[in-house]
Amino acid sequence: MLLFATVVEQGSISAAARSMGQTPSAVSKQIGLLEDQVHYRLLNRTRTGVSPTHEGQEFYEKCKAMAEKFKEAEAMIQNLDGIPRGKLKIASTVAFGKSQLIPALPKFMIENPEVHVSLDLKDREVDLQGEGFDVAICFAEQRKNLDVVVRRIMQSRRVLCAAPSYLEHCGMPTDFTELAQHNCLRVAGSSRRNSWSNVEPVGEHAFEAQGTFEGNSTDVVYRATLAGVGIARLPYYMAQEKFRIGELVHVLPEYAPPSTDIVVMFAQRRNLAPKTRAFVDFMVRQFRDAPDQQMAV
Repeated sequence: MLLFATVVEQGSISAAARSMGQTPSAVSKQIGLLEDQVHYRLLNRTRTGVSPTHEGQEFYEKCKAMAEKFKEAEAMIQNLDGIPRGKLKIASTVAFGKSQLIPALPKFMIENPEVHVSLDLKDREVDLQGEGFDVAICFAEQRKNLDVVVRRIMQSRRVLCAAPSYLEHCGMPTDFTELAQHNCLRVAGSSRRNSWSNVEPVGEHAFEAQGTFEGNSTDVVYRATLAGVGIARLPYYMAQEKFRIGELVHVLPEYAPPSTDIVVMFAQRRNLAPKTRAFVDFMVRQFRDAPDQQMAV
């Protein structure tokens, strides 16, 4: 019955077999035995996959409820010894995930060999419980659900940068107001991230980035900047190495935007799963000592 529920949810016997560590033939045989036992055909089989019959759909609803109870019981038993284990579903912003989280994962996985990591990179707000994530790494300001728990990983800042080829063609701005004369790269669908502000002793100046290019993530904007498309505001951790080898130039190094925080967010549960607690503690340890001038998002 648990296997049948998985087949319906996956939409194919092969996918269900992979997720449960069995062969497609073994899964198909078990489904056939189940149909013999209940005396109904439960699945419509096609070349592209399977779908439940009318009787199969009703049977699935009962199996699904049972599967959820089983998973709760399984998680409870697994947590009794306090050893982190099981699948850990992580969501992270694209830029941080590629440049910081993925390089750190081998150390976490060596420390927690029974944890299986599933990572999803996305630059949008995540519904932890609705989408089934254990944790999400994001900007502090992305937190809209006050019922979740947040732990700060590190403080961050951003910098302005451009490729040497762009600056050779268009010149280097000498102050913040000259940015209006340049092709400033935008993040699509995010007015907040396109409002560049500069905190100075005499006050704060705001500038709306305008240009002929926008990307749907910081990673896209980063690659366009390397290609010489224009000036971008990027995380320092993405630009730092490129500054050193000369592929990017630090524009207006005196630029001082308001800092923000990167946080790890998880559902508020009294009994936090060991795998989730281990990951949260690892992220705090891994990045808490990173200097502000070296780490940003």
